[in-house]
Amino acid sequence: MDLLDKWVNQVNSLLWDELLIFLLVGTGIYYTLRLGFIQIRHFGTGLKSLFGGMTMSGGKADKQGMSSFQAVATAIAGQVGTGNLAGPATAIVAGGPGAIFWMWVSSFLGMATIYAEAILAQKFKSKDKNGQTVGGPAYYIEQGLKCRWLACLFAVLIILALGLIGNMVQSNSIAAAFEGSLGIPGWVVGVVLAIITACVIMGGIRSIASFTEKVVPTMAVFYLAGALLILALNAHYILPAFKAIFVAAFNPSAVLGGGAGIAIQQAMRFGIARGLFSNEAGMGSTPHAHAVAKVARPEQQGFIAMMGVFVVCVIVTLTALVIITSGMKAWDAGGQVQQAFTGVFSGKGIAVTQQAYSYVFGHAGSLFISASLFFFAFSTIIGWYYYAETNVRYLFNSQTAVRIYQLLVIAFIFVASFFKVDLVWNMADMFNGLMVLPNLVALILLSPIVIRLTRAITRQPETASEAE
Repeated sequence: MDLLDKWVNQVNSLLWDELLIFLLVGTGIYYTLRLGFIQIRHFGTGLKSLFGGMTMSGGKADKQGMSSFQAVATAIAGQVGTGNLAGPATAIVAGGPGAIFWMWVSSFLGMATIYAEAILAQKFKSKDKNGQTVGGPAYYIEQGLKCRWLACLFAVLIILALGLIGNMVQSNSIAAAFEGSLGIPGWVVGVVLAIITACVIMGGIRSIASFTEKVVPTMAVFYLAGALLILALNAHYILPAFKAIFVAAFNPSAVLGGGAGIAIQQAMRFGIARGLFSNEAGMGSTPHAHAVAKVARPEQQGFIAMMGVFVVCVIVTLTALVIITSGMKAWDAGGQVQQAFTGVFSGKGIAVTQQAYSYVFGHAGSLFISASLFFFAFSTIIGWYYYAETNVRYLFNSQTAVRIYQLLVIAFIFVASFFKVDLVWNMADMFNGLMVLPNLVALILLSPIVIRLTRAITRQPETASEAE
């Protein structure tokens, strides 16, 4: 077991510390330039589509798909998970406050990448033998690249990465949070979580779409209200926090002191890595939701897909500001953020976020994070299940296979709730990283399609080679 754990950690180091950061950032830069900074030019269009179509009682999803807002709500459900609460804390503690600046950079570039994913998902969506609309990377890899084996590889990886191992991580996070704040045994949380999950996923796409369109806006407002209240109480430290973020991004020693040992490269590495992990742009997960949106043109879903990354960026930013301002307030160090963390906070990840909220709200702060984590992680379970189910349909084209998979997911969620194995967390990171590779191959090789469709709608002139 120790040997396996060591091997998984080595693979993760290669994937996340070396390979994927450059590939994902490179893809984001490529699409940003080739699409003429579409995340800026059409930000208003995307925002209008998001809020214009927002409803908690939209039309019922069916075999033909779901509304555009239901699709983006399902995508955000998958994007907004434990990483949005624990990710900023991990990035700040490991890379200093400057890491948040690089999280913003990764979100900006990720908006262009996820736009491309949504367009390809819409362009190559299909129907299974039951007439249900389906789509995602497996479909645009097979149809666009004519590469069935690569599509099958992606399907297997995402089933393992998200539907099974990934959802074990989310379940374990919920159980640990409630056991820590309320003393509820993990297995009790597991039973409740398994039952609720079964009620949602057994109802199919209609139930999933209805759940996400109601829960995602509610949990976003709930969390934003709590974060903004803390920032109002910490208002004196907001401007110093922003200053610390920008200065530390390019000169960490100016904020943290020469002995902190955090370099620009370290801030960049942790910020970009956690940002990419939080918004999932380029990972190949959210296209499954965007593929089934009922829209007139692929580009329409591309614009609203960008807003999913923006929403995640807002949540991550507020979490980071709460942590930094609470640290400054507790230490009252006038901007010496690293001293604030070493002097006030201990642990890592979600523990730091809980301590930041608890410093202002007391025990209620820990309860608030537990409740937020429940909604965030549970919505991710539903979103990730849907992505995996789409790939089960792709591989087996059988409703029986879907039912068997549903039972497996429910069992994995229950089992994961009452024990914590670091190997499971590391394996989730590994499979998440591996599934990115086939998707990035498709994003680059199919980019002429994305560029052509975008230029057609925005009336930009095509070059002769692209027109051909």
